[in-house]
Amino acid sequence: MFPSLAAVYRAQLSRARVARIPLLFVATFQSVGIMVLMRGVVDGGSEARAVVAGSSVLVVAFVALNLLAQYFGQLRAGGGLDHYATLPVPPAAVVLGAAGAYASFTVPGTIVTAVAGSVLFGLPLTHLWVLVAVIPLSGAALSGLGAALGLLAPRQELATLLGQLGMSAALLLGVLPADRLPAPIGWARDLLPSTYGVEALSRSFDAHPDWVAVALDLAVCAVVGVLSLAAATWAYRRAAVR
Repeated sequence: MFPSLAAVYRAQLSRARVARIPLLFVATFQSVGIMVLMRGVVDGGSEARAVVAGSSVLVVAFVALNLLAQYFGQLRAGGGLDHYATLPVPPAAVVLGAAGAYASFTVPGTIVTAVAGSVLFGLPLTHLWVLVAVIPLSGAALSGLGAALGLLAPRQELATLLGQLGMSAALLLGVLPADRLPAPIGWARDLLPSTYGVEALSRSFDAHPDWVAVALDLAVCAVVGVLSLAAATWAYRRAAVR
Protein backbone atom coordinates (compact mmCIF):
# COMPACT_ATOMS: atom_id res chain seq x y z
CA MET A 1 0.00 0.00 0.00
CA PHE A 2 2.59 2.57 1.08
CA PRO A 3 5.02 2.03 -1.86
CA SER A 4 2.06 2.40 -4.27
CA LEU A 5 0.85 5.48 -2.43
CA ALA A 6 4.32 7.05 -2.55
CA ALA A 7 4.63 6.31 -6.29
CA VAL A 8 1.24 7.87 -7.10
CA TYR A 9 1.99 10.86 -4.86
CA ARG A 10 5.31 11.56 -6.59
CA ALA A 11 3.78 11.15 -10.05
CA GLN A 12 0.84 13.42 -9.26
CA LEU A 13 3.03 16.03 -7.58
CA SER A 14 5.29 16.15 -10.64
CA ARG A 15 2.31 16.45 -12.97
CA ALA A 16 0.64 19.10 -10.83
CA ARG A 17 3.85 21.11 -10.58
CA VAL A 18 4.03 21.39 -14.35
CA ALA A 19 0.35 21.93 -15.11
CA ARG A 20 -0.98 23.76 -12.07
CA ILE A 21 1.60 26.38 -11.09
CA PRO A 22 -0.15 29.13 -13.14
CA LEU A 23 -3.43 28.28 -11.41
CA LEU A 24 -1.73 28.39 -8.01
CA PHE A 25 -0.63 31.94 -8.80
CA VAL A 26 -4.23 32.75 -9.70
CA ALA A 27 -5.48 31.27 -6.42
CA THR A 28 -2.91 33.21 -4.39
CA PHE A 29 -3.48 36.53 -6.16
CA GLN A 30 -7.22 36.03 -5.85
CA SER A 31 -6.95 35.62 -2.07
CA VAL A 32 -4.52 38.53 -1.70
CA GLY A 33 -6.80 40.69 -3.85
CA ILE A 34 -9.81 39.84 -1.65
CA MET A 35 -7.85 40.90 1.44
CA VAL A 36 -6.82 44.19 -0.19
CA LEU A 37 -10.46 44.92 -1.06
CA MET A 38 -11.66 43.99 2.43
CA ARG A 39 -8.97 46.22 3.96
CA GLY A 40 -11.06 49.17 2.82
CA VAL A 41 -14.04 48.14 4.98
CA VAL A 42 -12.44 46.16 7.83
CA ASP A 43 -10.22 47.92 10.34
CA GLY A 44 -9.13 45.09 12.58
CA GLY A 45 -10.31 42.86 15.42
CA SER A 46 -12.20 39.63 14.86
CA GLU A 47 -13.32 40.70 11.38
CA ALA A 48 -9.71 41.12 10.21
CA ARG A 49 -8.81 37.71 11.64
CA ALA A 50 -11.74 36.13 9.78
CA VAL A 51 -10.78 37.79 6.49
CA VAL A 52 -7.12 36.68 6.66
CA ALA A 53 -7.95 33.14 7.81
CA GLY A 54 -10.73 32.73 5.24
CA SER A 55 -8.56 34.04 2.40
CA SER A 56 -5.70 31.72 3.37
CA VAL A 57 -7.85 28.57 3.49
CA LEU A 58 -9.47 29.69 0.22
CA VAL A 59 -6.19 28.83 -1.54
CA VAL A 60 -6.56 25.27 -0.25
CA ALA A 61 -10.19 25.14 -1.40
CA PHE A 62 -9.33 26.46 -4.86
CA VAL A 63 -6.67 23.80 -5.49
CA ALA A 64 -7.68 20.80 -3.36
CA LEU A 65 -11.43 20.99 -3.92
CA ASN A 66 -12.02 22.80 -7.21
CA LEU A 67 -9.06 21.54 -9.27
CA LEU A 68 -9.20 17.99 -7.89
CA ALA A 69 -12.91 17.71 -8.73
CA GLN A 70 -12.07 18.81 -12.28
CA TYR A 71 -9.12 16.38 -12.45
CA PHE A 72 -11.12 13.31 -11.45
CA GLY A 73 -14.01 14.41 -13.65
CA GLN A 74 -11.66 14.59 -16.64
CA LEU A 75 -10.00 11.30 -15.65
CA ARG A 76 -13.35 9.57 -15.57
CA ALA A 77 -14.64 11.11 -18.81
CA GLY A 78 -11.38 10.52 -20.73
CA GLY A 79 -10.95 6.87 -19.73
CA GLY A 80 -8.00 7.57 -17.45
CA LEU A 81 -9.53 5.39 -14.75
CA ASP A 82 -9.17 2.41 -17.10
CA HIS A 83 -5.43 3.09 -17.23
CA TYR A 84 -5.16 3.11 -13.44
CA ALA A 85 -7.29 -0.04 -13.24
CA THR A 86 -4.65 -1.92 -15.27
CA LEU A 87 -1.89 -0.99 -12.81
CA PRO A 88 -1.13 -3.02 -9.66
CA VAL A 89 -2.12 -0.07 -7.49
CA PRO A 90 -4.84 -0.21 -4.79
CA PRO A 91 -7.74 2.23 -5.32
CA ALA A 92 -7.02 3.92 -2.00
CA ALA A 93 -3.44 4.65 -3.14
CA VAL A 94 -4.71 6.40 -6.29
CA VAL A 95 -7.14 8.60 -4.38
CA LEU A 96 -4.83 9.33 -1.43
CA GLY A 97 -1.82 9.94 -3.69
CA ALA A 98 -3.69 12.42 -5.90
CA ALA A 99 -5.38 14.13 -2.95
CA GLY A 100 -2.10 14.40 -1.04
CA ALA A 101 -0.30 15.87 -4.05
CA TYR A 102 -2.95 18.52 -4.64
CA ALA A 103 -3.11 19.37 -0.93
CA SER A 104 0.70 19.67 -0.77
CA PHE A 105 0.60 21.91 -3.78
CA THR A 106 -1.32 24.53 -1.79
CA VAL A 107 1.41 25.06 0.83
CA PRO A 108 3.33 28.01 -0.70
CA GLY A 109 0.20 29.97 -1.70
CA THR A 110 -1.43 29.51 1.70
CA ILE A 111 1.68 30.64 3.59
CA VAL A 112 2.16 33.67 1.32
CA THR A 113 -1.49 34.67 1.76
CA ALA A 114 -1.43 34.26 5.56
CA VAL A 115 1.79 36.27 5.96
CA ALA A 116 0.66 39.00 3.54
CA GLY A 117 -2.72 39.26 5.28
CA SER A 118 -1.14 39.43 8.73
CA VAL A 119 1.09 42.28 7.62
CA LEU A 120 -1.77 44.05 5.81
CA PHE A 121 -4.10 43.96 8.84
CA GLY A 122 -1.43 44.26 11.53
CA LEU A 123 -2.04 40.79 12.97
CA PRO A 124 0.65 38.91 14.94
CA LEU A 125 2.75 36.37 13.06
CA THR A 126 3.71 34.52 16.26
CA HIS A 127 1.31 31.59 15.96
CA LEU A 128 1.26 31.15 12.19
CA TRP A 129 3.05 27.85 12.78
CA VAL A 130 -0.47 26.45 13.23
CA LEU A 131 -0.55 26.35 9.42
CA VAL A 132 1.54 23.19 9.78
CA ALA A 133 -1.67 21.49 10.96
CA VAL A 134 -4.29 23.62 9.19
CA ILE A 135 -2.98 23.03 5.66
CA PRO A 136 -2.77 19.20 5.71
CA LEU A 137 -5.96 18.66 7.71
CA SER A 138 -8.16 21.11 5.83
CA GLY A 139 -6.44 19.96 2.63
CA ALA A 140 -7.34 16.33 3.37
CA ALA A 141 -10.97 17.24 4.05
CA LEU A 142 -11.34 19.42 0.95
CA SER A 143 -9.37 17.18 -1.42
CA GLY A 144 -11.40 14.15 -0.35
CA LEU A 145 -14.58 16.10 -1.00
CA GLY A 146 -13.25 17.31 -4.37
CA ALA A 147 -12.23 13.80 -5.43
CA ALA A 148 -15.63 12.40 -4.43
CA LEU A 149 -17.45 15.13 -6.39
CA GLY A 150 -15.34 14.48 -9.47
CA LEU A 151 -15.84 10.71 -9.31
CA LEU A 152 -19.57 10.74 -8.51
CA ALA A 153 -20.66 13.42 -10.99
CA PRO A 154 -22.31 11.77 -14.01
CA ARG A 155 -20.67 14.21 -16.44
CA GLN A 156 -17.33 16.03 -16.60
CA GLU A 157 -19.06 19.41 -16.92
CA LEU A 158 -21.09 18.73 -13.79
CA ALA A 159 -17.91 17.78 -11.88
CA THR A 160 -16.39 21.13 -12.89
CA LEU A 161 -19.56 22.96 -11.84
CA LEU A 162 -19.70 21.24 -8.45
CA GLY A 163 -16.03 21.97 -7.79
CA GLN A 164 -16.49 25.64 -8.59
CA LEU A 165 -19.63 25.86 -6.47
CA GLY A 166 -17.77 24.31 -3.56
CA MET A 167 -14.92 26.78 -3.96
CA SER A 168 -17.40 29.68 -4.16
CA ALA A 169 -19.06 28.49 -0.95
CA ALA A 170 -15.67 28.37 0.76
CA LEU A 171 -15.06 31.93 -0.47
CA LEU A 172 -18.36 33.46 0.60
CA LEU A 173 -18.82 31.58 3.87
CA GLY A 174 -15.15 31.54 4.88
CA VAL A 175 -14.01 35.10 4.22
CA LEU A 176 -17.06 36.93 5.56
CA PRO A 177 -17.13 37.20 9.38
CA ALA A 178 -19.49 34.61 10.86
CA ASP A 179 -21.34 37.14 13.04
CA ARG A 180 -22.34 39.10 9.94
CA LEU A 181 -24.16 36.15 8.37
CA PRO A 182 -27.89 35.40 8.77
CA ALA A 183 -28.62 32.35 10.94
CA PRO A 184 -29.57 29.95 8.07
CA ILE A 185 -26.40 30.90 6.18
CA GLY A 186 -24.42 30.40 9.38
CA TRP A 187 -25.78 26.85 9.63
CA ALA A 188 -24.64 26.18 6.07
CA ARG A 189 -21.22 27.56 7.03
CA ASP A 190 -21.00 25.01 9.83
CA LEU A 191 -21.42 22.20 7.29
CA LEU A 192 -18.38 23.23 5.25
CA PRO A 193 -15.17 21.41 6.27
CA SER A 194 -13.13 24.48 5.35
CA THR A 195 -14.93 26.43 8.10
CA TYR A 196 -13.05 24.57 10.83
CA GLY A 197 -9.66 25.26 9.24
CA VAL A 198 -10.66 28.93 9.01
CA GLU A 199 -11.74 28.98 12.67
CA ALA A 200 -8.52 27.29 13.85
CA LEU A 201 -6.32 29.77 11.96
CA SER A 202 -8.47 32.73 13.04
CA ARG A 203 -8.18 31.77 16.74
CA SER A 204 -4.38 31.57 16.41
CA PHE A 205 -4.25 35.34 15.77
CA ASP A 206 -5.41 36.03 19.34
CA ALA A 207 -2.78 37.20 21.82
CA HIS A 208 -3.61 34.17 23.98
CA PRO A 209 -5.23 31.59 21.68
CA ASP A 210 -7.71 29.07 23.03
CA TRP A 211 -5.67 26.03 22.02
CA VAL A 212 -8.36 23.58 23.13
CA ALA A 213 -10.80 25.19 20.68
CA VAL A 214 -8.10 25.18 17.98
CA ALA A 215 -7.48 21.47 18.58
CA LEU A 216 -11.23 20.72 18.39
CA ASP A 217 -11.52 22.60 15.08
CA LEU A 218 -8.57 20.67 13.67
CA ALA A 219 -10.03 17.41 14.97
CA VAL A 220 -13.22 18.10 12.99
CA CYS A 221 -11.09 18.66 9.86
CA ALA A 222 -9.30 15.35 10.52
CA VAL A 223 -12.53 13.39 10.97
CA VAL A 224 -14.09 14.93 7.84
CA GLY A 225 -10.84 14.22 5.97
CA VAL A 226 -10.96 10.51 6.87
CA LEU A 227 -14.64 10.24 5.93
CA SER A 228 -14.35 12.19 2.67
CA LEU A 229 -11.26 10.27 1.52
CA ALA A 230 -13.01 6.99 2.34
CA ALA A 231 -16.02 8.16 0.30
CA ALA A 232 -13.70 9.13 -2.58
CA THR A 233 -12.04 5.69 -2.48
CA TRP A 234 -15.46 4.04 -2.62
CA ALA A 235 -16.44 6.32 -5.53
CA TYR A 236 -13.21 5.43 -7.35
CA ARG A 237 -13.93 1.68 -7.04
CA ARG A 238 -17.49 2.29 -8.24
CA ALA A 239 -16.37 4.32 -11.25
CA ALA A 240 -13.48 1.99 -12.17
CA VAL A 241 -15.64 -1.14 -12.48
CA ARG A 242 -18.23 0.49 -14.76
